[in-house]
Amino acid sequence: MEETTSLGSDQNEAPQNTGVQDMRALNDLIHRESAFIDLIKHEMKKVIIGQEHMSDRLLIALLADGHILLEGVPGLAKTLAINTLAKTVKADFSRVQFTPDLLPADLVGTTIYNAKTGEFSNKKGPLFANFVLADEINRAPAKVQSALLEAMQERQVTIAEKTYQLPKPFMVLATQNPVEQEGTYPLPEAQVDRFMLKVVLDYPKREEEKLIIRNNISPEGFPKPNVVCTPEDITKAREVVRKVYMDEKIEQYIVNIVYATREPEEFKLNGYNRMITFGASPRASISMALAAKAYAFINRRGYVIPEDVRAVCKDVMRHRIGLSYEAEAENITSETIINEILNIVEVP
Repeated sequence: MEETTSLGSDQNEAPQNTGVQDMRALNDLIHRESAFIDLIKHEMKKVIIGQEHMSDRLLIALLADGHILLEGVPGLAKTLAINTLAKTVKADFSRVQFTPDLLPADLVGTTIYNAKTGEFSNKKGPLFANFVLADEINRAPAKVQSALLEAMQERQVTIAEKTYQLPKPFMVLATQNPVEQEGTYPLPEAQVDRFMLKVVLDYPKREEEKLIIRNNISPEGFPKPNVVCTPEDITKAREVVRKVYMDEKIEQYIVNIVYATREPEEFKLNGYNRMITFGASPRASISMALAAKAYAFINRRGYVIPEDVRAVCKDVMRHRIGLSYEAEAENITSETIINEILNIVEVP
Protein backbone atom coordinates (compact mmCIF):
# COMPACT_ATOMS: atom_id res chain seq x y z
CA MET A 1 0.00 0.00 0.00
CA GLU A 2 1.31 3.43 -0.92
CA GLU A 3 1.79 6.04 1.77
CA THR A 4 -0.91 8.69 1.71
CA THR A 5 1.51 11.51 2.50
CA SER A 6 5.20 11.81 1.71
CA LEU A 7 7.71 12.79 4.32
CA GLY A 8 8.52 15.95 2.42
CA SER A 9 11.80 17.43 1.30
CA ASP A 10 12.06 19.81 4.25
CA GLN A 11 11.76 17.25 7.04
CA ASN A 12 15.42 17.64 8.02
CA GLU A 13 15.13 21.38 8.42
CA ALA A 14 14.97 22.84 11.92
CA PRO A 15 11.47 23.70 13.21
CA GLN A 16 10.42 27.22 12.24
CA ASN A 17 8.39 27.97 15.36
CA THR A 18 11.36 27.74 17.72
CA GLY A 19 13.99 30.40 18.16
CA VAL A 20 16.91 29.99 15.76
CA GLN A 21 19.41 30.82 18.49
CA ASP A 22 17.76 28.41 20.94
CA MET A 23 17.81 25.61 18.39
CA ARG A 24 21.44 26.33 17.50
CA ALA A 25 22.37 26.25 21.19
CA LEU A 26 20.49 22.97 21.64
CA ASN A 27 22.22 21.42 18.64
CA ASP A 28 25.61 22.51 19.99
CA LEU A 29 24.75 20.97 23.37
CA ILE A 30 23.76 17.69 21.75
CA HIS A 31 26.92 17.59 19.64
CA ARG A 32 29.00 17.91 22.80
CA GLU A 33 27.05 15.50 24.96
CA SER A 34 26.64 12.81 22.27
CA ALA A 35 30.35 12.53 21.46
CA PHE A 36 30.71 9.32 23.47
CA ILE A 37 28.04 7.59 21.35
CA ASP A 38 30.47 7.13 18.47
CA LEU A 39 33.03 5.70 20.89
CA ILE A 40 30.54 3.16 22.22
CA LYS A 41 29.55 2.17 18.68
CA HIS A 42 33.21 1.73 17.74
CA GLU A 43 33.89 -0.53 20.72
CA MET A 44 30.79 -2.61 20.08
CA LYS A 45 31.67 -3.10 16.42
CA LYS A 46 35.01 -4.59 17.52
CA VAL A 47 33.10 -7.41 19.20
CA ILE A 48 29.68 -7.59 17.51
CA ILE A 49 29.76 -8.28 13.78
CA GLY A 50 26.63 -7.01 12.04
CA GLN A 51 23.43 -6.70 14.11
CA GLU A 52 23.68 -2.89 13.89
CA HIS A 53 19.94 -2.57 14.46
CA MET A 54 20.30 -4.35 17.78
CA SER A 55 23.28 -2.22 18.83
CA ASP A 56 21.44 1.02 18.02
CA ARG A 57 18.35 -0.10 19.94
CA LEU A 58 20.46 -0.95 22.97
CA LEU A 59 21.76 2.62 22.90
CA ILE A 60 18.26 4.05 22.48
CA ALA A 61 16.98 2.14 25.50
CA LEU A 62 20.01 3.19 27.52
CA LEU A 63 19.62 6.88 26.65
CA ALA A 64 15.83 6.90 27.07
CA ASP A 65 15.97 5.28 30.53
CA GLY A 66 14.08 2.22 29.34
CA HIS A 67 14.41 -1.54 29.39
CA ILE A 68 14.92 -3.72 26.33
CA LEU A 69 13.87 -7.24 25.38
CA LEU A 70 15.86 -9.12 22.73
CA GLU A 71 14.25 -12.12 21.09
CA GLY A 72 15.94 -14.63 18.83
CA VAL A 73 17.17 -18.17 18.55
CA PRO A 74 20.29 -19.10 20.56
CA GLY A 75 23.67 -18.04 19.19
CA LEU A 76 22.80 -14.61 17.76
CA ALA A 77 25.08 -12.68 20.18
CA LYS A 78 22.26 -11.33 22.35
CA THR A 79 24.10 -11.91 25.61
CA LEU A 80 27.42 -10.88 24.09
CA ALA A 81 26.00 -7.57 22.84
CA ILE A 82 24.54 -6.66 26.22
CA ASN A 83 27.72 -7.67 28.02
CA THR A 84 29.81 -5.63 25.59
CA LEU A 85 27.65 -2.52 26.08
CA ALA A 86 27.97 -2.87 29.85
CA LYS A 87 31.76 -3.11 29.60
CA THR A 88 32.01 0.12 27.60
CA VAL A 89 30.34 1.89 30.52
CA LYS A 90 32.27 1.74 33.78
CA ALA A 91 29.27 0.49 35.72
CA ASP A 92 28.17 -2.41 37.90
CA PHE A 93 26.95 -5.35 35.87
CA SER A 94 25.19 -8.53 36.93
CA ARG A 95 23.90 -11.50 34.98
CA VAL A 96 21.07 -13.79 36.03
CA GLN A 97 20.45 -17.02 34.16
CA PHE A 98 16.72 -17.59 34.37
CA THR A 99 15.74 -21.21 35.00
CA PRO A 100 12.47 -22.95 35.96
CA ASP A 101 13.66 -23.39 39.58
CA LEU A 102 14.65 -19.73 40.10
CA LEU A 103 13.08 -18.00 43.12
CA PRO A 104 12.18 -14.31 43.58
CA ALA A 105 14.73 -14.07 46.41
CA ASP A 106 17.42 -15.08 43.91
CA LEU A 107 16.78 -11.73 42.19
CA VAL A 108 15.92 -9.18 44.87
CA GLY A 109 17.78 -10.66 47.82
CA THR A 110 16.75 -12.17 51.13
CA THR A 111 16.94 -11.84 54.92
CA ILE A 112 19.75 -13.74 56.66
CA TYR A 113 19.99 -14.62 60.37
CA ASN A 114 23.38 -14.15 62.00
CA ALA A 115 23.74 -16.73 64.78
CA LYS A 116 26.66 -14.87 66.40
CA THR A 117 24.91 -11.54 66.80
CA GLY A 118 21.36 -12.88 66.96
CA GLU A 119 20.28 -10.31 64.40
CA PHE A 120 18.71 -10.41 60.96
CA SER A 121 20.26 -8.59 58.01
CA ASN A 122 19.20 -8.11 54.41
CA LYS A 123 21.44 -9.45 51.67
CA LYS A 124 20.92 -7.65 48.38
CA GLY A 125 20.46 -9.68 45.21
CA PRO A 126 21.85 -9.23 41.69
CA LEU A 127 19.20 -6.59 40.82
CA PHE A 128 21.34 -4.04 42.66
CA ALA A 129 23.47 -3.14 39.65
CA ASN A 130 23.43 -0.56 36.87
CA PHE A 131 23.08 -3.19 34.15
CA VAL A 132 21.07 -6.33 34.88
CA LEU A 133 21.15 -9.03 32.23
CA ALA A 134 18.14 -11.32 32.54
CA ASP A 135 19.31 -14.14 30.31
CA GLU A 136 16.55 -16.31 28.79
CA ILE A 137 13.95 -14.45 30.84
CA ASN A 138 11.09 -16.62 29.56
CA ARG A 139 12.54 -19.77 31.12
CA ALA A 140 11.37 -18.78 34.62
CA PRO A 141 7.76 -19.01 35.89
CA ALA A 142 5.42 -16.07 36.52
CA LYS A 143 6.28 -15.64 40.21
CA VAL A 144 9.87 -14.80 39.29
CA GLN A 145 8.75 -12.51 36.46
CA SER A 146 6.60 -10.56 38.91
CA ALA A 147 9.64 -9.95 41.12
CA LEU A 148 11.06 -7.76 38.36
CA LEU A 149 8.03 -5.49 38.06
CA GLU A 150 8.74 -3.21 41.01
CA ALA A 151 12.40 -2.87 40.02
CA MET A 152 11.62 -2.12 36.37
CA GLN A 153 8.86 0.39 37.04
CA GLU A 154 9.70 2.00 40.37
CA ARG A 155 13.49 1.57 40.33
CA GLN A 156 13.32 0.15 43.84
CA VAL A 157 13.32 -3.23 45.60
CA THR A 158 11.61 -4.26 48.83
CA ILE A 159 13.21 -6.86 51.10
CA ALA A 160 11.48 -7.77 54.38
CA GLU A 161 9.41 -4.58 54.49
CA LYS A 162 12.46 -2.40 53.82
CA THR A 163 12.66 -0.54 50.51
CA TYR A 164 15.97 0.11 48.75
CA GLN A 165 16.51 2.49 45.83
CA LEU A 166 18.34 0.95 42.88
CA PRO A 167 21.50 2.61 41.54
CA LYS A 168 21.40 5.15 38.71
CA PRO A 169 21.40 4.46 35.86
CA PHE A 170 19.42 1.20 36.15
CA MET A 171 18.54 -0.88 33.12
CA VAL A 172 17.18 -4.38 32.61
CA LEU A 173 18.38 -6.04 29.44
CA ALA A 174 16.56 -9.31 28.84
CA THR A 175 17.04 -12.03 26.26
CA GLN A 176 14.25 -14.35 25.24
CA ASN A 177 14.01 -17.47 23.17
CA PRO A 178 10.96 -17.71 20.90
CA VAL A 179 8.01 -18.96 22.96
CA GLU A 180 7.47 -21.91 20.60
CA GLN A 181 10.61 -23.55 21.95
CA GLU A 182 10.29 -26.21 24.60
CA GLY A 183 10.71 -25.20 28.24
CA THR A 184 9.67 -21.55 27.94
CA TYR A 185 6.88 -19.54 29.58
CA PRO A 186 4.97 -16.64 27.99
CA LEU A 187 5.80 -13.38 29.79
CA PRO A 188 2.92 -11.68 31.64
CA GLU A 189 1.44 -8.79 29.65
CA ALA A 190 2.05 -6.37 32.53
CA GLN A 191 5.76 -7.14 32.41
CA VAL A 192 6.05 -7.12 28.63
CA ASP A 193 4.57 -3.61 28.62
CA ARG A 194 7.39 -2.45 30.92
CA PHE A 195 9.95 -3.07 28.20
CA MET A 196 10.40 0.07 26.13
CA LEU A 197 11.65 -1.88 23.13
CA LYS A 198 11.39 -5.42 21.86
CA VAL A 199 13.95 -6.26 19.19
CA VAL A 200 13.61 -9.42 17.09
CA LEU A 201 16.92 -10.70 15.73
CA ASP A 202 17.63 -12.61 12.54
CA TYR A 203 20.59 -14.65 11.37
CA PRO A 204 23.73 -12.80 10.19
CA LYS A 205 24.58 -12.46 6.52
CA ARG A 206 27.12 -14.80 4.91
CA GLU A 207 29.97 -12.26 4.88
CA GLU A 208 29.22 -11.29 8.48
CA GLU A 209 29.30 -14.91 9.59
CA LYS A 210 32.75 -15.35 8.01
CA LEU A 211 34.01 -12.44 10.11
CA ILE A 212 32.37 -13.94 13.20
CA ILE A 213 34.31 -17.16 12.62
CA ARG A 214 37.59 -15.25 12.24
CA ASN A 215 37.00 -13.33 15.47
CA ASN A 216 36.39 -16.49 17.42
CA ILE A 217 39.32 -18.55 16.11
CA SER A 218 41.89 -15.75 15.86
CA PRO A 219 45.27 -16.49 17.52
CA GLU A 220 45.17 -12.97 19.02
CA GLY A 221 42.12 -13.95 21.02
CA PHE A 222 38.61 -12.56 21.06
CA PRO A 223 38.45 -8.72 20.86
CA LYS A 224 37.76 -6.92 24.13
CA PRO A 225 35.94 -3.58 24.39
CA ASN A 226 37.43 -0.60 26.20
CA VAL A 227 35.69 1.59 28.75
CA VAL A 228 34.74 4.85 27.01
CA CYS A 229 32.25 6.49 29.40
CA THR A 230 30.89 6.39 32.93
CA PRO A 231 27.43 6.03 34.51
CA GLU A 232 27.54 9.77 35.19
CA ASP A 233 27.90 10.39 31.43
CA ILE A 234 24.82 8.26 30.78
CA THR A 235 22.79 10.05 33.46
CA LYS A 236 23.78 13.43 32.05
CA ALA A 237 23.01 12.35 28.48
CA ARG A 238 19.54 11.17 29.55
CA GLU A 239 18.78 14.68 30.78
CA VAL A 240 19.88 16.13 27.43
CA VAL A 241 17.78 13.59 25.50
CA ARG A 242 14.64 14.90 27.20
CA LYS A 243 15.55 18.41 26.01
CA VAL A 244 15.36 17.35 22.35
CA TYR A 245 12.58 19.42 20.76
CA MET A 246 9.38 17.63 19.73
CA ASP A 247 6.78 19.63 17.85
CA GLU A 248 3.09 19.23 18.68
CA LYS A 249 2.52 17.80 15.19
CA ILE A 250 4.95 14.99 15.98
CA GLU A 251 3.16 14.36 19.27
CA GLN A 252 -0.14 14.10 17.39
CA TYR A 253 1.48 11.74 14.88
CA ILE A 254 2.54 9.43 17.72
CA VAL A 255 -0.93 9.56 19.27
CA ASN A 256 -2.56 8.72 15.92
CA ILE A 257 -0.28 5.71 15.41
CA VAL A 258 -1.05 4.36 18.87
CA TYR A 259 -4.76 5.15 18.63
CA ALA A 260 -4.98 3.29 15.32
CA THR A 261 -4.30 0.06 17.22
CA ARG A 262 -7.33 0.76 19.43
CA GLU A 263 -9.81 2.07 16.83
CA PRO A 264 -8.55 0.71 13.48
CA GLU A 265 -11.81 1.43 11.65
CA GLU A 266 -11.46 5.15 12.39
CA PHE A 267 -8.30 5.06 10.25
CA LYS A 268 -9.96 2.98 7.51
CA LEU A 269 -8.16 -0.17 8.60
CA ASN A 270 -11.28 -2.20 7.90
CA GLY A 271 -11.27 -5.73 9.27
CA TYR A 272 -8.39 -5.15 11.66
CA ASN A 273 -10.69 -4.77 14.65
CA ARG A 274 -11.21 -8.55 14.37
CA MET A 275 -7.45 -9.10 14.36
CA ILE A 276 -6.64 -6.98 17.43
CA THR A 277 -7.83 -8.05 20.89
CA PHE A 278 -6.31 -5.01 22.60
CA GLY A 279 -4.37 -1.99 21.39
CA ALA A 280 -1.21 -0.35 22.65
CA SER A 281 -1.29 1.33 26.07
CA PRO A 282 -0.40 4.97 26.85
CA ARG A 283 2.99 3.62 27.87
CA ALA A 284 3.55 2.96 24.15
CA SER A 285 3.04 6.66 23.37
CA ILE A 286 5.49 7.69 26.08
CA SER A 287 8.05 5.11 24.98
CA MET A 288 7.76 6.11 21.31
CA ALA A 289 8.29 9.77 22.13
CA LEU A 290 11.33 9.09 24.31
CA ALA A 291 12.78 6.58 21.84
CA ALA A 292 12.35 9.07 18.98
CA LYS A 293 14.16 11.73 21.02
CA ALA A 294 16.98 9.28 21.77
CA TYR A 295 17.17 8.38 18.06
CA ALA A 296 17.48 12.08 17.18
CA PHE A 297 20.16 12.47 19.88
CA ILE A 298 22.18 9.58 18.43
CA ASN A 299 21.96 11.27 15.03
CA ARG A 300 23.24 14.56 16.52
CA ARG A 301 19.96 16.40 16.00
CA GLY A 302 18.18 18.69 18.45
CA TYR A 303 14.67 18.05 17.18
CA VAL A 304 12.51 15.05 16.24
CA ILE A 305 11.35 14.45 12.67
CA PRO A 306 8.67 11.96 11.52
CA GLU A 307 11.33 9.55 10.29
CA ASP A 308 12.64 9.22 13.86
CA VAL A 309 9.19 8.05 14.97
CA ARG A 310 8.90 5.63 12.07
CA ALA A 311 12.39 4.25 12.76
CA VAL A 312 11.57 3.20 16.33
CA CYS A 313 7.86 2.42 15.89
CA LYS A 314 8.08 -1.33 15.29
CA ASP A 315 10.41 -1.95 18.23
CA VAL A 316 8.16 0.07 20.54
CA MET A 317 4.84 -1.40 19.35
CA ARG A 318 5.37 -5.03 18.32
CA HIS A 319 4.93 -6.42 21.85
CA ARG A 320 2.04 -4.14 22.78
CA ILE A 321 -0.63 -5.31 20.31
CA GLY A 322 -2.80 -8.27 21.25
CA LEU A 323 -3.57 -10.57 18.32
CA SER A 324 -6.74 -12.63 18.01
CA TYR A 325 -6.92 -16.29 17.02
CA GLU A 326 -8.26 -15.15 13.67
CA ALA A 327 -5.10 -13.08 13.07
CA GLU A 328 -2.89 -16.04 13.94
CA ALA A 329 -4.92 -18.29 11.63
CA GLU A 330 -4.36 -15.84 8.77
CA ASN A 331 -0.64 -15.38 9.62
CA ILE A 332 -1.13 -11.71 10.42
CA THR A 333 1.54 -10.50 12.84
CA SER A 334 1.81 -7.34 14.88
CA GLU A 335 4.41 -6.10 12.39
CA THR A 336 1.90 -6.54 9.55
CA ILE A 337 -0.52 -4.33 11.45
CA ILE A 338 2.15 -1.74 12.26
CA ASN A 339 3.19 -1.52 8.60
CA GLU A 340 -0.43 -0.90 7.58
CA ILE A 341 -0.78 1.78 10.25
CA LEU A 342 2.40 3.56 9.15
CA ASN A 343 1.16 3.51 5.56
CA ILE A 344 -2.28 4.88 6.37
CA VAL A 345 -1.67 7.43 9.16
CA GLU A 346 -0.97 10.88 7.75
CA VAL A 347 2.63 12.01 8.18
CA PRO A 348 3.07 15.63 9.37
